[in-house]
Amino acid sequence: MSRHEGRHELHRNRGESQHRSRVVFALLAAILIGGLGVAIVTQVKSTESGDSLDTASPADLLVVLDTLNQREAALRQEIASLEQTLTTLQHSGNSEAALDEAQARLTALSIQVGSAPATGPGVTMSITDPNKGVGSEVLLDLVQELRAAGVEAMQIQGAGTPPIRIGVDSWVSGSPGDVSVDGRRVNAPYTVLAIGDPPTLAAALNIPGGVVDTVARSSGQLKIEQSQQVTISALRESKPRQYARPEN
Repeated sequence: MSRHEGRHELHRNRGESQHRSRVVFALLAAILIGGLGVAIVTQVKSTESGDSLDTASPADLLVVLDTLNQREAALRQEIASLEQTLTTLQHSGNSEAALDEAQARLTALSIQVGSAPATGPGVTMSITDPNKGVGSEVLLDLVQELRAAGVEAMQIQGAGTPPIRIGVDSWVSGSPGDVSVDGRRVNAPYTVLAIGDPPTLAAALNIPGGVVDTVARSSGQLKIEQSQQVTISALRESKPRQYARPEN
């Protein structure tokens, strides 16, 4: 190989390396933006029947506030971890390690926001509601309790309708017998799949005065089955960012 060809080959390899690094860091920046977007939490919408947080007792409101505070703290920790990873990889110069780390983060975040299917240990829950007493606040409590117990992925399915993946911006509304999840009507019986540590998830729902008792007080029944293989296939559609852009 001539000296001119050698310089050309070196320049080409350097250009490919720089391009690869730019792609890696752009990917990490996108993941960081996604992590910031995870700060939206599940909410329950008011209905004409008065089913809203306005009618909740002070004790219930304290529980909701504590759950939201825990969720916010976990998200802030995740954001700080992403920022530290980005800074470390930017100074490492190892594009292969950076790409592997970025791919792992992207996979984890995709599962968290609901844009990728997931499988793993967890619980399968069935809620029967023969007297139409289970309202949106009960399903919201179930979602919040599972999140507080460390659930990593979740979906809800009503009778005769496709499953709905629960995301960071999911919401529940409606009175008993007329419940909607993310604006889609769901009818009892409900089937809920959740991935996480099975005993922990089951225990969170079975605490005295917890979701199992709440469903029973609403004339329904909640059955929980622990499993080492739960598959969540429902996906959420990606929403384009309206304001946020990666910083150059």
